[in-house]
Amino acid sequence: MQFARHTDPSAHTMNELRALNARFIHNFVTKDVASHDAILHPEFISIWPTGQRWDRATYLKYWATAFDPEVIVYWDVRDELITVIGDVALVRSTNKATRRRDGKEVTGMTTYTDTYLFENGAWKCIQAQITAVAPEHQPSDDTIVSVYIGGKRQERLS
Repeated sequence: MQFARHTDPSAHTMNELRALNARFIHNFVTKDVASHDAILHPEFISIWPTGQRWDRATYLKYWATAFDPEVIVYWDVRDELITVIGDVALVRSTNKATRRRDGKEVTGMTTYTDTYLFENGAWKCIQAQITAVAPEHQPSDDTIVSVYIGGKRQERLS
């Protein structure tokens, strides 16, 4: 079976990739490993801010327990930027997180690039890379796309 080459970054494509980005984050917060596994390419790899590389199996094992709403009390997605080049999409955003440890709250940001490949009629994430963001480069609150407080998605007022 032949599939059409996906080359048009149409509104439909952009909406599909925005929805995948939202699903990726929601899967993390809700620890939905099955849903997350479904959007990952078989050759998926994750690269952490330390430079450490994890294969798909290691990453999914981590995914099952990584988000603790008692520790990560605030989480947002902001500054979403999606670029489509042929059958490859770069989905980039920044996350602001407030973590509570030993009674203290620490807030910081990381930015990520999720690389998607359009193959066999679907977008699959082939790589996720996370980088720490220095305070002087942190995007402003007016770029927030979604917010989770205590692990619950907050409805946004337009």
